[in-house]
Amino acid sequence: MKVARLVAYVLSVLCVLVQPLSAQATRIKDIARLEGVRDNQLVGYGLVVGLNGTGDSASTQFTVQSLVSMMERLGVSVNRNQVKVDNVAAVMVTAQLPPFAKAGGTIDVQVSSIGDADSLVGGTLLMTPLKGPDGNVYAVAQGSLVVGALAFGGKAATVQKNHPTAARIPGGALVEREVALAFGSSDVFNYRIQSADFTTVSRMSRTINERFGEGTASAVDGVSVRVNLPPAYAGRHIDFIAAVEELSVSPDSVARVVINEKTGTIVMGDNVRIQRVAVSHGNLNLVVAESAQVSQPGPFSQGQTVAVPQTSIEVMEEMGNLVVVEPGVSLGDIARALNAIGATPRDLIAIFQAIKASGALHAELVVL
Repeated sequence: MKVARLVAYVLSVLCVLVQPLSAQATRIKDIARLEGVRDNQLVGYGLVVGLNGTGDSASTQFTVQSLVSMMERLGVSVNRNQVKVDNVAAVMVTAQLPPFAKAGGTIDVQVSSIGDADSLVGGTLLMTPLKGPDGNVYAVAQGSLVVGALAFGGKAATVQKNHPTAARIPGGALVEREVALAFGSSDVFNYRIQSADFTTVSRMSRTINERFGEGTASAVDGVSVRVNLPPAYAGRHIDFIAAVEELSVSPDSVARVVINEKTGTIVMGDNVRIQRVAVSHGNLNLVVAESAQVSQPGPFSQGQTVAVPQTSIEVMEEMGNLVVVEPGVSLGDIARALNAIGATPRDLIAIFQAIKASGALHAELVVL
């Protein structure tokens, strides 16, 4: 009984120790993509009709030309000079054709106005061919728009919520042509990780070899891993790919601090480290106010009114606290140390730039 309890205790301790490592692991399917299996972009030009006077104006000539051409193709003869397009809007239709999409399937489309239409609310997209980069039609889109916005108003005031000149049609395009994909014709697969890193590629290759045998995977460069189909999976390409993508790998990355000066956003990776450094930061505010004091002469004194300028200068400097950050500290320690001196996000941007300039920051500083 004592031995069984001791074994159970040791196993529980090992589980606790392993949990932090497994929590950082990520499936291969989440960090890598199989080469050749990808989306394809489609685009088309179309017309949205049924708008309540919020369409393009008569000055948008390409909308008038498109409407007249469409009516003539349908056998209706119209006078171009008498056409009004208040209820019509010219749009660009875009979509992503996923891999293995079959003819007869549906995909979502994005509709965006290219004229001066005020809103696409209540509109219906007419049949629009969607072409690929090769010029072939791969899908045809048509249907009622889902805008998720509103825009109303008059001459004195308007009310707008979200973006009324862009919309979506869920399942609005019908796939007409399939993209040729030679899948399963080769026993060699190439995986590409999303962020190039030699350490991640090496770990991924080692994990696959530990599961399927030595020589199954080999790292090609900092972003690619070549995987050979094991004899046990001969003729079962999909089963092998599914087994590979379920394996877990701990991805690595370069220590990086990303700063967006426009929004005051700072994002730091967990592996950011700095040397021993002292930080002091204080703000200096200088306020200059100009005013004029008027000197008015007495009645019947034949004097002149004189304006005497007065300048008020006020200097305010916040107290700067000196904080010493120890070397090799973690992300949490850096945050606590900088928060101790009351640094705002705008202040942190200047502080990190100064620390990087001093050579104490062991991380890549990216300024957006």
